[in-house]
Amino acid sequence: STEASDRPVRTATADDVAVTLAYARRVVVVPGYGLAVAQAQQTVSELVDVLRGRGVDAVYGIHPVAGRMPGHMNVLLAEANVGYDLLIEADDVNPGMPSTDVVVVVGANDVVNPAARTDPSAPIYGMPIIDAEAAGQVIFLKRSMRPGFAGIENELLFSPKTQLLFGDAKASLSAVLSALKDV
Repeated sequence: STEASDRPVRTATADDVAVTLAYARRVVVVPGYGLAVAQAQQTVSELVDVLRGRGVDAVYGIHPVAGRMPGHMNVLLAEANVGYDLLIEADDVNPGMPSTDVVVVVGANDVVNPAARTDPSAPIYGMPIIDAEAAGQVIFLKRSMRPGFAGIENELLFSPKTQLLFGDAKASLSAVLSALKDV
């Protein structure tokens, strides 16, 4: 269904997210179409740089079809001068997910949706995903509760380990970056 859910979710503020990230040992950022729409690649790059400067092992989990074309996230992040060594393909990032403290999903929905594994009726069933659900915590940056491109709900949004930071990705990331400087 393409309807936004009215199920309860845990929301977070930029301050909450900053504290969570500041105390993480390993963070994986999963960029998607929402990052592109918000033109937030420079801001996410600054956030990862600040985290790395604080000793956090922060990298990007890159799904091959995140965005609207193959390689879309690689191109966007290259524009923000993100080092290629920080871009970890899905197959390589997944084994480390159980030891990842926080996954930050920036405008990516379908590429972390567990329905790809669990729901044979889902249009994305069988598609490889980034195993965000295996991490300790998940933070979704979303403009709304509307589903992703595939038009299906993502159960991960309702997990007790997930918090949602609503708003434009660039504005949200800027607020988190600002709050991080005070943690």
